[in-house]
Amino acid sequence: MMRPAFSGCGCILNRRPFIILNCAALPPELLESELFGHERGAFTGAVAQKRGKFEASDGGTIFLDEIGELPLSLQPKLLRVLQEHAFEGVGATASIHADVRVIATTNRPLEDDVEQKTFRSDLFYRLNAFTVRLPPLRERQSDVLPLAEHFLERYAQRNRHASTGLSADAIVALKSYSFPGNVRELEHLIERAAVKAGGRAIIADLIKEELAREKSGAPGIFDAQAAEGMPFHESIGSRERYLIEKALKASGGNKSDAARRLGIHRRLLDEKLAGLGNR
Repeated sequence: MMRPAFSGCGCILNRRPFIILNCAALPPELLESELFGHERGAFTGAVAQKRGKFEASDGGTIFLDEIGELPLSLQPKLLRVLQEHAFEGVGATASIHADVRVIATTNRPLEDDVEQKTFRSDLFYRLNAFTVRLPPLRERQSDVLPLAEHFLERYAQRNRHASTGLSADAIVALKSYSFPGNVRELEHLIERAAVKAGGRAIIADLIKEELAREKSGAPGIFDAQAAEGMPFHESIGSRERYLIEKALKASGGNKSDAARRLGIHRRLLDEKLAGLGNR
């Protein structure tokens, strides 16, 4: 369940900056620099001064995805921005003022994090000025078909081939499923079905096959023979997806552990998941 929290920090005009940052995609030391900027020489590798996202979004909006992943050490700094519209970059002494509207999202109840003292209560209440609850996909059945068609079209554009369609019985199969994984599960399912359809219309059997795999929790099977008939980038993508799904299943969904199992950095795993439609 997605529960965005909105916090207004001033009057925002149209055509102003709109900047997005995923708080889960960066380690704490880089996240602070991305948010607030840094001075030259502030840390190893800081060869030049850098402007942060808050300064860049002055007069506009910053969208903080997965706010629950914001490290406890950075939360007081964010709270100060919300309250005083001021902050200092890493290694800086002078304050920077910014009038920014903050939109923050989370896929879990932050109240639990506050109770466990992993999220500051004062920051939670400051962010929670206005909350919008996005109902799960099972409560928005009318959205299933438009979303599925959108994902099919995007998949076709990304792979530079004609978009496949959905047969009538495939649509019925999709609408009969509750999608516990919400929109991302639908996106993931449609992309896998499109690969297997091979340019033809997606039929109910393909959808049911993928739904059965979703329910079983299996990471899927890499079909080397089928991959031989795919374009090179699709074959590589199919293999990557299999390995990533296998690692995530073995780690119980823990991305950091999955990255260690794969022998890659957590940030690279996040980039791969974003490319696979499973951020």
